[in-house]
Amino acid sequence: MATLYTEQSKNISKTYFFMGVFLAVIVAIGYFASYYYGNAGILYIAVIFSVVMNISGYWFADKIALSVSRAVPIDPDGNSNDKELKRIVENLAITAGLPTPRIYIINDPAPNAFATGRDKNHAAIAVTSGLLGMMDRSELEGVLAHEMSHIGNRDILLSTVVVVLVGVVTIISDIFTRGMMFGGNRNRDDDRGGNPLVIVGIIFILLSPIIATLIQLAISRRREFLADATGALITRYPEGLASALRKIGGYSRPMQHASDATAHLFISNPFGVRAVQGIHKLFMTHPPIEERIEALMGDKANENKINN
Repeated sequence: MATLYTEQSKNISKTYFFMGVFLAVIVAIGYFASYYYGNAGILYIAVIFSVVMNISGYWFADKIALSVSRAVPIDPDGNSNDKELKRIVENLAITAGLPTPRIYIINDPAPNAFATGRDKNHAAIAVTSGLLGMMDRSELEGVLAHEMSHIGNRDILLSTVVVVLVGVVTIISDIFTRGMMFGGNRNRDDDRGGNPLVIVGIIFILLSPIIATLIQLAISRRREFLADATGALITRYPEGLASALRKIGGYSRPMQHASDATAHLFISNPFGVRAVQGIHKLFMTHPPIEERIEALMGDKANENKINN
């Protein structure tokens, strides 16, 4: 059975693997673009850009994710809600044997939360104002313990880096696509456009955002089940997280600033229940909440049988 400890090394390996895959995708785009336009400089630019963005993704992706989500740090000396939230996070960090992460608030009525950062010493947890207003203490502890588990399992590095890299692939593909639409600088008398290699390259570039999204989805949904189970272990009260998930699942409206790039970071789909029933269902980054609740309460039922 997977545990916090066995998943840590796997997630580190996955991070470097996916960073390598993104590097290969961007270089491939650069190669086909350079061949199409007959300009080798495009390939060199693509290689340099991909390396820089990989490094930037490692060091700064958490700041980007927090900025995109419009998260602001709490004031630990401010109102009572911020003080209470800080106390809960500190207590859970002690229980989990982790440093206390930075804490942020997202001003949004939708109940949701996510963890980000490159490692446990540079981690942050962001929760929405809607989550704080909707949850009682045990439910809030369940959600925060779930996010603590992502930090302990080192899910956050992989999940956060992907935010930047998916965006980079999408932007590069869009630039090249627009260049083709408006003619670019390619010599119209050049026969490169009829070359099968170029045709394959163009198709690849057009599909690269989908490829990037599929890589994003390759971050296993199993990590959510593991974080649920580990979070319940931290609080010793799976009913708290299960109840929180019910409330989160019962809120149908999307977050005000939901983004495909950061959707996989959150504890629940930020596009809401209706979106899951539509096109976003094809690209779900989370297992259904009903299955997560069943797994939590199933583990509790088995524990009760053993104790009895």
